Amino acid sequence: MTRVGSLRDVVEKSTGTRNPAVQPDDEFTYVDVSAIDTQQKIINGARLLLGTEAPSRARKLLRANDVLVSTVRPNLNAVALVPSELDGQVGSTGFCVLRAVPSLVLPEYLFYFVRSQRFMDALAGLVAGALYPAVTDSQVLDQELPLPSLSEQRRMVDLLSRAEGIVRLRRQAQQKAAALIPAIFVDMFGDPATNPKGLDVVALGDVLAGADYGSSAKAGDEEIGLPMIRMGNVDYRGNVDLAALKYVDLPPDDVARFGLKGGDILFNRTNSKELVGKTGLWIGDREAILASYFIRLRVDERLARPFFVWAFMNTPHMKRVLFETARGAIGQANINSRELRAFRIPLPALDVQVRFEARCRDVLALRVQQDQATAKAEAAFQALLAKAFASDDPSRLQAVEPAPA
Repeated sequence: MTRVGSLRDVVEKSTGTRNPAVQPDDEFTYVDVSAIDTQQKIINGARLLLGTEAPSRARKLLRANDVLVSTVRPNLNAVALVPSELDGQVGSTGFCVLRAVPSLVLPEYLFYFVRSQRFMDALAGLVAGALYPAVTDSQVLDQELPLPSLSEQRRMVDLLSRAEGIVRLRRQAQQKAAALIPAIFVDMFGDPATNPKGLDVVALGDVLAGADYGSSAKAGDEEIGLPMIRMGNVDYRGNVDLAALKYVDLPPDDVARFGLKGGDILFNRTNSKELVGKTGLWIGDREAILASYFIRLRVDERLARPFFVWAFMNTPHMKRVLFETARGAIGQANINSRELRAFRIPLPALDVQVRFEARCRDVLALRVQQDQATAKAEAAFQALLAKAFASDDPSRLQAVEPAPA
């Protein structure tokens, strides 16, 4: 019979503190809640600071294999396992630090438990309806978990880690596929910052058939009318993500005025300074409306191909140009249509652009396959994780094996 206990029964009662401000000239690494990648559950945004720069919340001593649980907005499940290179560094008081008692629980077992739906639902229930959703360390430590033998914990950790390893491999393949189009662009056309192939350079406006602002109509969650493409639907790399959509019901004249068709380029004219200028490409045949945060560019295809213009707008060179051009007030920057049209773009022969487009389409087809494989691997891992902690009987995983990569 598997024993059930609370987290406080299996972790050290005190994990220690460290005040880096007492050594003002010494460097330390600070891990705050924003340093956690909530998708991959890793620390990838730790900052190197001097003691004089230490925030008031930089007080929790970290040790290798500590499990960090954010007590702020627990629905985001900002959790991570502290790697060996951060041993002795400093975490935010916004974390509950779980340091396993080795004779009772494996750190990795704790780590998988705090990622389970059982744990997330329990914390979410504690903050339901709160204006500022947060829990206390004590509430985290009160959570109950199944405590099988250490050997059974090792078996469960091994199974879960193998399933997660498949997800990690799939994500790495996605990253490699995402880097292909920029690499092909440089190979065929060179870096536009230096134009090593001596291509003719023209104003972007010279190759456009139109540059029009999107609709300012208010979109809603109810699936009435057409989906509206908003800022969050285009990422920094230029990918269009339709996972989260809102809808707008417009009269036919406005649908014609603000609608999207294949080959339209979506330029995000208003955003934070770091994100203004995100540029997506509409390649589907699905009807949609563009929001007013965008300028819709239609390329004169007698002169240029939409794939080429889109890829150019997402080069590191243009990212720098856009950042330097963006103007605006605190928290928001803007690039208007006139400025957009004035940007300089190299113009290779149209047949070369057509070859580039064909290669891009092949890469995008590969990326669709990679995305589907990653989603399948993630779903398998999440199902395994849910099954692992859904009840207090570890035998439920006895016959389950992760799918091969």
